[in-house]
Amino acid sequence: MLDLLLIFLISLILIISVLLSIAFLTLLERKVLGYIQLRKGPNKVGFLGLVQPFSDAIKLLTKEQNYPIMSNFLIYYFCPVINLLLALFLWVCMPMMSIYLNFSLSFLFFLSVSSLSVYTIMMAGWSSNSNYSLLGSLRSVAQTISYEVSLALILMSFLFMILSMKIIDLVDFQEYVWFIYMLFPLCLMWLVSGLAETNRTPFDFAEGESELVSGFNVEYSSGGFVMIFLAEYGNILFMSLMCSLLFLGANLFSFFFYLKLVLVSFFWLWVRGTLPRYRYDKLMYLAWKSYLPVALNYLLFFCSVSTYVFTLFL
Repeated sequence: MLDLLLIFLISLILIISVLLSIAFLTLLERKVLGYIQLRKGPNKVGFLGLVQPFSDAIKLLTKEQNYPIMSNFLIYYFCPVINLLLALFLWVCMPMMSIYLNFSLSFLFFLSVSSLSVYTIMMAGWSSNSNYSLLGSLRSVAQTISYEVSLALILMSFLFMILSMKIIDLVDFQEYVWFIYMLFPLCLMWLVSGLAETNRTPFDFAEGESELVSGFNVEYSSGGFVMIFLAEYGNILFMSLMCSLLFLGANLFSFFFYLKLVLVSFFWLWVRGTLPRYRYDKLMYLAWKSYLPVALNYLLFFCSVSTYVFTLFL
């Protein structure tokens, strides 16, 4: 019973910490974009605008909730909730040192849960019964599924390096040398695939404002929109965490690990302020004609290397 209570408390602390991190990530994004565009960003609410995310949350949650008359109400209502739950559920596989949550197939869990969020986006766009929502969700789903393939293949190269499905094993294997030195092209490909997977600039075709009127979430307001927004930024933070774990040294007990996490998150925001939106057909060509063959070749190479080393030690 005490163990279960401890798991519940740890999970609660983790969720609260993630939500607070998301709140301040949005503030950091607005500040970074502000300075890129030669302006201040939020600086009025509280000291240096530190309370701005909470005032935004209160403003959004107290707004009127709209329900399109022709929408499929139950699916429309629950899709953002499930989307946020999946984004928070991802954090369970973060290798914390509590005995129950540090399970042995954490990489498999990460791939399974991250691929489930595609369905919530698809159903959210379809259930709104709006042409714009449907178009946005279709583009988003096609993009996410395409990049999931290359993301999984890139990840498999890392798995062949450590010959384990546990995220925590990355700590031991990067004690002396980080994987970014050994798998540099794959690390860059992982970063770009992560950007595409989280629907961020320059791959934010689901929310291409100029042609799609905000994409799949156009019919959502108030709480539904907040949940979609929180899920997106939760995924950004988690992908930043995975980048830090995979190729920047994975020592969770070091303060520098969390600085690296902030640095990768900053890269996500920096890209948004710098790069223009990509063309959709080029995005698909990049996934299927560039990343897929390269990731497969690297996978075969690391498979043969790990097999050779394994037989050598036997």
